[in-house]
Amino acid sequence: MSEAPESQPGESPATSRRTLLCGAAAVLAAGGGALAVSGCSSSSSSTSSGAKTPVDVGPATAVPVGGGTVYRDQKIVVTQPTAGEYKAFSAKCTHAGCIVDQVKNQKIQCPCHGSMFAIGDGAVLDGPAPTPLPAYAVAVEGGNLKVTPS
Repeated sequence: MSEAPESQPGESPATSRRTLLCGAAAVLAAGGGALAVSGCSSSSSSTSSGAKTPVDVGPATAVPVGGGTVYRDQKIVVTQPTAGEYKAFSAKCTHAGCIVDQVKNQKIQCPCHGSMFAIGDGAVLDGPAPTPLPAYAVAVEGGNLKVTPS
């Protein structure tokens, strides 16, 4: 395998593989191809403003007191530990990334490896999950639940 030529004084260093691949991906995307170009941005921000948009997951009445509802498409689980107190969490298990599938016996349950989380704070009740479910802000507006992922 040959080495890249060294740059001479006054010349810019050889193009990095990342720069080359990102440029190629941009050209393909501009040509109508659907290609993810994640990792190409030099910025660590995922949005230009950094603000998260609330997600309307549906009526608050869909979440039972002492239980919860999994919104699989949005990857959100909303619980109601006590009447009128709503909590929202990521539905992505912190062990292997599976989506939790139910809230039963006041526990958020993951079907993949048996992890269970508390409905009040997302804390791990039974592993192998290493950390709690990330909490999200939740509000009731016009009878619907609005969840703001963090």
